Amino acid sequence: MVVWEMDVIAPNVRDLPEAGSPDLNGVRILLVEDCWSLGMALKGLLLACRADVYGPVATTAEAERLISEHLPDGALVDFNLRGGERADGLIGRLHDQGVSIVLTSGDTLRPLARTNLAAVLPKPFSEEQLFAALRPIAAAAADRRGSCPSRPSSVVTATIA
Repeated sequence: MVVWEMDVIAPNVRDLPEAGSPDLNGVRILLVEDCWSLGMALKGLLLACRADVYGPVATTAEAERLISEHLPDGALVDFNLRGGERADGLIGRLHDQGVSIVLTSGDTLRPLARTNLAAVLPKPFSEEQLFAALRPIAAAAADRRGSCPSRPSSVVTATIA
């Protein structure tokens, strides 16, 4: 299934995630996405995987407010936000606070420090690509909390062409 705009129907959050979906139990994820339908679809998918989801929010100011209340383990951040705002400053602040960032964008990105990013997912992206980007974040969060879920066999290296 490709995760993109209205092509996505958010799963019923009471349903169990499909086999192969990561167990994100207790993983705190900040969701920064200016497209309401995509943000809600992603939130539903993350909740089905048992993540604690903060957002979706559409601006860096809204994201900063949520970060001040709950520092996330990871963040899904769209690069181009509401009103032409760009997320590069937010990405730098999240990185400085030790938050793993998965950048999502439908546009070609200007140069951005890739070292600040756990993964880059060009839109549209699949559930499998999203899960591959989130597995290392879930593993690191579990390590910090003292539990060890099964490890992924590989590390994601998605880039924008």
